[in-house]
Amino acid sequence: MEPLTDQEIEAGLAALGTAWRRAGEEIVADLECEDFAAAIKLVDRIAAAAELADHHPDILIHGYRHLKITLTTHSVGGLTKRDFALARTIDALAPH
Repeated sequence: MEPLTDQEIEAGLAALGTAWRRAGEEIVADLECEDFAAAIKLVDRIAAAAELADHHPDILIHGYRHLKITLTTHSVGGLTKRDFALARTIDALAPH
């Protein structure tokens, strides 16, 4: 699998929800949940989806109800279609 070009990354970001931004060779989303329990439930749903995709994000819970989700494909040292596919899945799971 090849890393995406800058142009492909920008197109991928444009198709995602507004929570996502590029940070170097990663895409990052900052999500806010209703409370700590809702944040943990969302982490559980993201974890289940990540297992199915065999592609695992970094997840940080902070401020008791905020999540920072970071995606990259470590094996290629950059962003791939797998990152954007999982980001779309996370968007579908996240509160709006």
